[in-house]
Amino acid sequence: MSTSAFPPPPPYYRLYKNYSQDPNSAPEPPPPIEGTYVCFGATYTTSDNLPSLEEQGVRQLYPKGANVDFKKELKSLNRDLQLHTLELADILIERPSQYARRIEEISTVFKNLHHLLNALRPHQARSTLVRILELQILNRKRAVEDIKRRREEAQGILNESLAILDGH
Repeated sequence: MSTSAFPPPPPYYRLYKNYSQDPNSAPEPPPPIEGTYVCFGATYTTSDNLPSLEEQGVRQLYPKGANVDFKKELKSLNRDLQLHTLELADILIERPSQYARRIEEISTVFKNLHHLLNALRPHQARSTLVRILELQILNRKRAVEDIKRRREEAQGILNESLAILDGH
């Protein structure tokens, strides 16, 4: 009995047999998925809308609107989180049976913090992309300078060799 280390290629490889001679002979890629789709039994959507806290059934602790000062609100929520954590410690010492309300308040603060941070993700993605592109430009400029320097060195060596050959 013989076995193969790798399975044979899928049958649709025949669609690409003339690709090296005619790149237009290959079939077009499928169109991008829009809307909702199912993957491994879970339904996903292609829109990147961040649901509001109200849609999630969570009380919003920071002002509503487009002009939210993220830095100020994150600091404020962090202070609230610290205060609620200290209050929870006090309650656990003095009245352990009443801890559930403090846990719920801490959970609400955490959900608000996460929502604010998730609202900043598009900005983070843009900044990351800008940084990646800047590094690519810098690397390409360095590569061009390196090529120019090596070309000048090669030209110098070639000129020296020609001068030596002409001298003999």
